[in-house]
Amino acid sequence: MPEPEVLLTGLGIPESPRWHQGRLWFANWIGQQIVAVHPDGTAEFLPSPAGRLMGWSIDWLPDGRLLSTGDKLRRQEPDGSVVTVAEQAANEIVVDARGNIYLNGADFDFAGGEAPKPGWIKLVTPDGQLRQVAGDIQFPNGMVITPDNRTLIISESFSRELTAFDIGADGGLSNRRVFAAEVSPDGICLDADGAVWVSTGGTSVVRVAAGGGVLDRIELGENRAPFALMLGGPDRRTLYIMTAEWRPADGITSNLDRLVTGPRTGQVLACPVQVPGAGRP
Repeated sequence: MPEPEVLLTGLGIPESPRWHQGRLWFANWIGQQIVAVHPDGTAEFLPSPAGRLMGWSIDWLPDGRLLSTGDKLRRQEPDGSVVTVAEQAANEIVVDARGNIYLNGADFDFAGGEAPKPGWIKLVTPDGQLRQVAGDIQFPNGMVITPDNRTLIISESFSRELTAFDIGADGGLSNRRVFAAEVSPDGICLDADGAVWVSTGGTSVVRVAAGGGVLDRIELGENRAPFALMLGGPDRRTLYIMTAEWRPADGITSNLDRLVTGPRTGQVLACPVQVPGAGRP
């Protein structure tokens, strides 16, 4: 694979990348910004309504309204006002073509070093009803939905698995199964062949097929951790890698403290790939 190029630098922790209306959008954790960047690196920085430094994401409803997670689920209206959709704290989000909003989270203080608890996936239907549709998720992270709206794949970071569910007519999830094991998933993206780009837990990202076979690999620099991935660009054949400095020997709390109080080491990298992106986000 070609070596990734730096598109944007000087960020906190770039997360939750989305390709939307010709630009790469993402959450700039710590900086408390939503960033929109053109393929040439020209960027626009917008304030985040998330209500927390880290652990929030963005996505769009089919009608084009922006959603953000954090201490609650919020929606930006066409006039720029922000309304609360649900009093539900959450980390990641993905929206299907019908307007079903999938949220996930885990009810423990990850950044503070609290002992882990199993997480969940919750559904907010277009009429505003909130219910849990999956539990016992081992640190839920990035989610994708296939183009036919029939399958949701979620990262289970602590079990090092990608887990797939069937999506029912009412938005419920069933038929839980392992899509790929022995990865270290965070933010993920899906391509037109049904493969998923995912991190390995080190300083590389891989493209895996159902069953876990590794199809491609991209190596990053030393102590350069990939936090999330997105396929975008005019033909969706550019892999955007959200990354920041992470020192494995320092532990979670020390790394996060340094990222909050120290230099802004976050970067967006770009790398051409052969198979275009597909599905949602």
